[in-house]
Amino acid sequence: MNYNTLDWQVEQGILTLTLNRPEKMNAFTVEMADELVDAFQRASRDDSVRAVVVTGAGKAFCAGMDLSVPGNVFGLDESLQPTLEDMQRRLDDPDIHHGVRDTGGRVTLAIFASTKPVIAAINGAAVGIGATMTLAMDFRLASDKARIGFVFGKLGIVPEACSSWFLPRIVGMQNALEWTYSAEILDAETARAGGLIKAIHAPDDLLPAATALARKLVDGKSPVGIALTRQMMYRNSAQAHPLEAHRIDSLAMFYTSIQDGKEGVQGFLEKRAPEFKSSTAKMPPFYPW
Repeated sequence: MNYNTLDWQVEQGILTLTLNRPEKMNAFTVEMADELVDAFQRASRDDSVRAVVVTGAGKAFCAGMDLSVPGNVFGLDESLQPTLEDMQRRLDDPDIHHGVRDTGGRVTLAIFASTKPVIAAINGAAVGIGATMTLAMDFRLASDKARIGFVFGKLGIVPEACSSWFLPRIVGMQNALEWTYSAEILDAETARAGGLIKAIHAPDDLLPAATALARKLVDGKSPVGIALTRQMMYRNSAQAHPLEAHRIDSLAMFYTSIQDGKEGVQGFLEKRAPEFKSSTAKMPPFYPW
């Protein structure tokens, strides 16, 4: 698929996915949402992609929703009166999907479901959905020029993109509430001190640092093992009892031990690097649980 709002480049297993509307500071649109969903689903199936780095073209990462579009700027159908029952029973109904569902949430759910590690390289302004889309990514690196804002309160709306699930888990409830209540713009150091950012880099060093981190995560590792580990950490940590993690751990150990696990053990015994051949296009039968 050719994208209008994204640039897709794969080099030595690392996909650099660039938000590519630099003339609009990479402002988010419904089209960008659809393309991001497609890109992450495509990356999950593509064995040539081992990890994903997301960044922005030009000086910004993503300046939030494009507020210059006509009509409902969030792409919602104002003729509808949706209910919670609609969201529970009709989530994939075209009217609900296109007219009610939060576009940012569709993106972060696609990132959450990724079978590949995802790293945000926040090169500049990341505001609104530009901030919340990164919460579903595994790591957030930032340029020292980055500015991050959960600015929904200034627009009279609420945090979206499933951020009420992700943000408190990453930075704690107190920071999550302060940052969303105040809607202030955070500099990179404040975001790092609050636990949102892993590391800060000079602008020219940001993308190389993100790529190096991606390689450290996946080089010499089992593709299916990494995919299962990612999903196990996110999903099992939200369970009410560790027994639920045990159920999944047991199945994951069983199926990896009879696939790449055999090669891993053999490589260890023979004192050589293993050659893992599993494919994320062919996940074990219990996945997704």
